[in-house]
Amino acid sequence: MAQEEGGSLPEVRARVRAAHGIPDLAQKLHFYDRWAPDYEQDVATLQYHAPRLAVDCLTQALPGPPHSALILDVACGTGLVAAELRAPGFLQLHGVDGSPGMLEQARAPGLYQRLSLCTLGQEPLPSPEGTFNAVLIVGALSDSQVPCNAIPELRVTKPGGLVCLTTRTNSSNLQYKEALEATLDRMEQAGTWEGLVAWPVDRGSWLPPSWRWYLASLPRMASSPALSTCTESGRRPRLRK
Repeated sequence: MAQEEGGSLPEVRARVRAAHGIPDLAQKLHFYDRWAPDYEQDVATLQYHAPRLAVDCLTQALPGPPHSALILDVACGTGLVAAELRAPGFLQLHGVDGSPGMLEQARAPGLYQRLSLCTLGQEPLPSPEGTFNAVLIVGALSDSQVPCNAIPELRVTKPGGLVCLTTRTNSSNLQYKEALEATLDRMEQAGTWEGLVAWPVDRGSWLPPSWRWYLASLPRMASSPALSTCTESGRRPRLRK
């Protein structure tokens, strides 16, 4: 919280669980507003590597020079993903988040060219279809966060672009994970995307079970977002040829 120092590991875990347990959207966003000044210190306590691992996965797959790619960071929070994107040379970064407090923190380093207040699942993304070379959602695809039915909003991805998603596999998130998989499967069956890789990761999460990464490419002639299916494979990322 704004009035608190960064906490111990048990305290930070309790804050994360508290955030996930708030059912009312306005109260949840207020919680994040108050948390924003201490958020990065807290996630450092958690040894939270999700942004770096997601960007590593994206960097392997995205064609062309990084500096020419327009990237959207959905639920960008304080800008942890943007900091990781800058390292390999991604410079054209847009971000959206539902918390004004989080956006205030994200704006300070000047890493984003554009930041917008937007709560995915409650309102459309503030960009037309086919705008971005890649879209990332890191850390927000879980129960009581971004709903699965908001995934089609990612049609802001260009045909041939990439979407990188993360979710958790811990027991409290299994119902959401199953619903997300079903959503992704339906979109694959509809031919709106081509899955590239599903990557289980057993490190860097604040709970013992792993995060799971999804990366996919949008077919060149499609007009819907690129999304990927979930697998139980333990293999490292390998892109389809």
